[in-house]
Amino acid sequence: MDTIVEKLKEFGFNSYEAKVYIALLKKYPSTGYEVSQNADIPQSRAYDALKSLESESIVYSTKEKPQRYSPISPRELTQRFKRRVNSSIDFLEKKLPNVKEDYNEPIHSINGAETILDKIKEVIKNTKETLYMELWANDYKLLESVISDAYDRGIDIKIVGYDNFKSIYGLVYRHEGAKEIERYTGSRMVYVLADNKESIFGRIESKVVWTQNEDIAFLIKEFIVHDMYLLDVYERFPEQLRYFYGTGFKKLKEKILDKKSGYNIH
Repeated sequence: MDTIVEKLKEFGFNSYEAKVYIALLKKYPSTGYEVSQNADIPQSRAYDALKSLESESIVYSTKEKPQRYSPISPRELTQRFKRRVNSSIDFLEKKLPNVKEDYNEPIHSINGAETILDKIKEVIKNTKETLYMELWANDYKLLESVISDAYDRGIDIKIVGYDNFKSIYGLVYRHEGAKEIERYTGSRMVYVLADNKESIFGRIESKVVWTQNEDIAFLIKEFIVHDMYLLDVYERFPEQLRYFYGTGFKKLKEKILDKKSGYNIH
C-alpha cells in the first residue's frame, strides 16, 4: 500500500489524497466519515482531500445527505497520467532545444601557428553548407587542399583574399590592402566562419579565438560581408572612388580614423 501511495505522490497527490483515493477504491460510495475511518486519517484531513480530489474530477459526490463519494476508475486515472506525461514530453522535446540554442558558447584561445592551422582545417572539414573566409595568399596555400575538398562537397565558399591572392574555389574578392593591414596589426589576420555558427579569427601566426558563440558568428559574418560589399563596389567603380576618396581611400580614412589609431592614413 505504501508503494502505491508513493507512486501517486509522484503524480501530484499528497499522502492524504492518495490514501483517500485508495480507500474509495476499496469501498464506494462512502461518506466523509467512512473515508476517514477506512483511510485511517483524521476526518478533517479526509474532507480536505475529498474536496481537492473532487476539484480535479478524480472523485465525484452525490447531492444527498450525507454526501457520498465515489472515485473514477483506476484505468481512467492512469490514462490521465499517461496523457499528462506525453504532453509534458512533447512540450520538452519542442522547448529544450531552444534553451540549448540560447546557451552562450565559451570562447577559446588557440596559440601557435601549427595548432591554429590544424584547427582551421578541422573546422573547414566539418563544414556542412557555407564557408566565409578572409586570409592571406601564403596561408591560403597551406589550406588549399581542405578548401578544395569542401568545394567538391558542394560547400558554398566566399573568400576575401589578401596579397596577390588567387583561388578557383567559390566567390573570391581580392583585397589590395595587405601591407597596410600587416603594418597596422603587426601580423597576418584570418577570419573563418563555418555554417554561420562556428568562427575563428585573430593573428594566424600567433593567437586566434575559436568559438561557436552565435553572437560572435553574426559579427564575423557582418565584417566579412561588408568587406565584400565594398570590394565589389570598388571593382566596378575604381576611378570614381579614387576621385572622391583619394588613393587607398586616404580622404575617407582621414575623416573616420583618429590619429592615435595607429592606422596608416597616408
